[in-house]
Amino acid sequence: MMRLFDTARGEIVPFEPGPVVTLYTCGITPYDATHIGHAATFLAYDVLQRRLRDLGHDTKCVRNVTDVDDDLLRKSRELDVHYLDLASAEMAKFDADIAALGLLPCYSEPRATSAIPDIRGFIGMVIERGYAYENQGAVYFSVGSWPTFGDVSHLDRATMLRLAAERGGNPDDPAKRDPLDFVLWQPSAPGEPVWDSRWGPGRPGWHVECSALALRELGTTIDLHGGGSDLIFPHHECERAQSEAATGELFVRHWMHVAMVRLDGEKMSKSLGNLVFVSELRKQWDPRAIRLAVLAHHYRTSWDWTDDVMPTATRRLAAWKAAENNDARADSGETALAAVRAALDNDLDTPGALAALDAAAARGEPVAQAASLLGVDLVD
Repeated sequence: MMRLFDTARGEIVPFEPGPVVTLYTCGITPYDATHIGHAATFLAYDVLQRRLRDLGHDTKCVRNVTDVDDDLLRKSRELDVHYLDLASAEMAKFDADIAALGLLPCYSEPRATSAIPDIRGFIGMVIERGYAYENQGAVYFSVGSWPTFGDVSHLDRATMLRLAAERGGNPDDPAKRDPLDFVLWQPSAPGEPVWDSRWGPGRPGWHVECSALALRELGTTIDLHGGGSDLIFPHHECERAQSEAATGELFVRHWMHVAMVRLDGEKMSKSLGNLVFVSELRKQWDPRAIRLAVLAHHYRTSWDWTDDVMPTATRRLAAWKAAENNDARADSGETALAAVRAALDNDLDTPGALAALDAAAARGEPVAQAASLLGVDLVD
């Protein structure tokens, strides 16, 4: 039985989906290149899918593209390019990085701009059910109308207000009834993209796109939803509230979040500019070693990128390849495979899986099959 930590429940619990597993992971806002923090998030869901398929499930993983957003629009103005041109250029780089790292293709990778009719319909559902209000051409979700707001993050109000201010929630907006209320639809500023709606011309808020896309692509209830841990609040807290308000049904059965990667003790993020880009790493290192460098850390543990990360991963890859090329092998590889499966079923313990492969390689046992389950092909 696979067991995974559930953010909302705060504990490791059995993950027992049906034959087809639906997953939604928040993708990038494409205004800069793929950094190693992105890679850590998406690699965790990639390994999860590989093990689920190994167990006999089919997987449908949707990863959205936020191609209309405050940060993207700000960067497009700085560069004096159309926001969709900027998004397309950065998505091409992202796709190349993801392919090089060997990630499984997504079931769907929809763009926010593809879902404007869905978003308008979704907002209408929330308003009609009495959980949102209009003011000054904007539509806000009323958190006071949703008694279980906070059940994903379990944060107190003061912490919510602080994080909302840090992460684009604009709690000082005078049009809100409550500073924690969040925008579903907003008037567009001059020069920003604009769409018509019954509430006036404007564009979607940040959180609503994922709810609309998840509903469109996967249905009312998703087996597993996640992203980076910085999305727990406000993004996923707000997403759950508005989704369940709109449909009256459970939105997500299991919440899974990936911890942050740090550089010099600070969270790696575009806003801070302290980034290690996958495209730059690929110029010097084997993409398989980049993958191993990330998987050497448990998905729920924040860690620091240092100068010895890549040399260590490169030596590990070389040892595995040497073991696979050993002609005097007395094992079929099933021992290593069983150990990797057991580690992954234990809250996706990729460091334990790598250690099991290290031990098997040291014994001269074949490890290709087990490495493949981690997405590492040992054939050059």
